Amino acid sequence: MRLVPVVVVLLAVAGCGGAAGNADSLRGKVFVSTSVSDRQLVEGTSVELRFTDDGRLVARAGCNMMQGPVDLDGGELEVADLSSTAMGCPKPELHEQDEWLSKLLGATPDWRLQDENLVVTGAGGEIVLAPEAPARLEGGEWRVDTLVSADAASSVPGAVPATLKFENGRVEVFTGCNSGSASYRVDGRAITFEGLVHTDKACGPDEALVEKAVVGALQGEVNYEVERSSLSLTNTQGDGIQLKK
Repeated sequence: MRLVPVVVVLLAVAGCGGAAGNADSLRGKVFVSTSVSDRQLVEGTSVELRFTDDGRLVARAGCNMMQGPVDLDGGELEVADLSSTAMGCPKPELHEQDEWLSKLLGATPDWRLQDENLVVTGAGGEIVLAPEAPARLEGGEWRVDTLVSADAASSVPGAVPATLKFENGRVEVFTGCNSGSASYRVDGRAITFEGLVHTDKACGPDEALVEKAVVGALQGEVNYEVERSSLSLTNTQGDGIQLKK
């Protein structure tokens, strides 16, 4: 009779460990939210959690990047010294969303693996995140996320919806105001653009600023890099754009 309680306890402990999963199974992986309870994310945004091989968590909720050393033992996600970039967000809602994620991660939420998905549960709600599929240059639409100059980077003003779509040697361009296309060819880490043509409607100041950066990034030979869900296009002067899928 005395064995019964012991067996029950052992089963309960085993069940908890299986639900939480092995912390090593998160290392080197990126997860992107598929659902968030009790909260509507800003349109066009998602929660992104990246677990680096050297034991850090890098997180984004649509604007600034947060990071810090992470301890995943015991089914809890504990981030020490969570720091954040201080980039100005184009919408107040994005700044508030950053604060929400920072508070949730700073309060040691629970985590578990549910099949391949990561589930993070804390006082600020529950986030279900799926493993990120690797991005490709071609196929799907790239959204301009950041404008880059030789010595600075800034978010897209006014949330101007500029996009690029690469397919079969031709890129379809929407500058946030005007649309057009160009041919391109890829050689190693360089893309050479030729023959960019686009409409010439009058644009507002935010749209004009984004259009100038997009058009400037599609002139001649530029360096490109695809890293996870991000694409960067940079010319020889260090100017360019960064885009997200």
